[in-house]
Amino acid sequence: MFTSEMGVVEEWLSEFKTLPETSLPNYATNLKDKSSLVSSLYKVIQEPQSELLEPVCHQLFEFYRSGEEQLLRFTLQFLPELIWCYLAVSASRNVHSSGCIEALLLGVYNLEIVDKQGHSKVLSFTIPSLSKPSVYHEPSSIGSMALTESALSQHGLSKVVYSGPHPQREMLTAQNRFEVLTFLLLCYNAALTYMPSVSLQSLCQICSRICVCGYPRQHIRKYKGVSSRVPISSGFMVQMLTGVYFALYNGEWDLAQKALDDIIYRAQLELYPEPLLVANAIKASLPHGAMKSSKEGTRCIQVEITPTSSRISRNAVTSMSIRGHRWKRHEQPDSNNDATEVGILVIPEISVTNVSGERAGNGEKGRTLGDIGAQHMQGVQETATDPRSESKGLPELRRQKSVRKVMEDGLAPAGRVQF
Repeated sequence: MFTSEMGVVEEWLSEFKTLPETSLPNYATNLKDKSSLVSSLYKVIQEPQSELLEPVCHQLFEFYRSGEEQLLRFTLQFLPELIWCYLAVSASRNVHSSGCIEALLLGVYNLEIVDKQGHSKVLSFTIPSLSKPSVYHEPSSIGSMALTESALSQHGLSKVVYSGPHPQREMLTAQNRFEVLTFLLLCYNAALTYMPSVSLQSLCQICSRICVCGYPRQHIRKYKGVSSRVPISSGFMVQMLTGVYFALYNGEWDLAQKALDDIIYRAQLELYPEPLLVANAIKASLPHGAMKSSKEGTRCIQVEITPTSSRISRNAVTSMSIRGHRWKRHEQPDSNNDATEVGILVIPEISVTNVSGERAGNGEKGRTLGDIGAQHMQGVQETATDPRSESKGLPELRRQKSVRKVMEDGLAPAGRVQF
């Protein structure tokens, strides 16, 4: 460690001690932009024999219990590196050199398992239902299973998993070690969106080291320092996969993919079903090419979503279109009947000059009936070949009334008129 880096850390230690409480929020906001300080603190943590390690761990714990959200996240970003240093020292059986790191991990754990009133926390996790759509799947693609899940979801049936209450720990032992570390990694994963790139890189690197140390793959990865195997639990590996999965889609594709392969390698050796299931599911869902993601701004898992149209297609089947189609079907028979009736009732225009109330003679009556029959048949044929519009319906009805008037006046018996 260079002298300049030690000077940056010492200045940081002294600055916080003289800082008034009123200026704590501004100090916390500006702290995340000090990249030189963050890199120097990583080097201090990676050297267990450093004289600055104990005051650094003490100040990181003060940050965590200060109640300021920005200071809490500042401490959390070093959590993967702190866990690796503790496991590496424990594997080498040099427990005395990791006392300050163990105290920091225990302090963070004991603060997280209780709420502000000092009561034990019980964390709950709702397992999502496959019948409800999400950014990962569509229920329609599941098939018949979606119907069953949909029926269950309508009754509000959802599986909730509870974690806790967790007991307080005064020291880390081989029995409770991974219970504490798994919970700490769970707290880290809950704040993944606020972690900088250097923290995600550290997470991927320590996942690979933990999984391959002491195994033949260590020589392929060319990891030096720790050559003994690091014990690990199934739940801890699942929490590692959660962080690696986030890093895959947020700018750390190469490191995260390498860590994923190493976790699968270790899970196969240990025959752990849970991490094998999660890791293989993650690997099967990965795209073929590397993901391009910005390392700045808000972090999230990138998912391609089909864009929705802002307007309804003209050919789309809607309730209005079905209703309109139904109306058209009802209107068509009526219009056909009207056209037929009009064709039957259309009577050609005839001369009714002799119907002014006077009775005609027999000769005139015969001539009139013959003319009426011939003209009527001609009108029916013309109407059948050339239907008239509705605008001509009124004159045709008027002519029909004229003929009826002629018949009522006694020009011819009703039975002799054939239509």
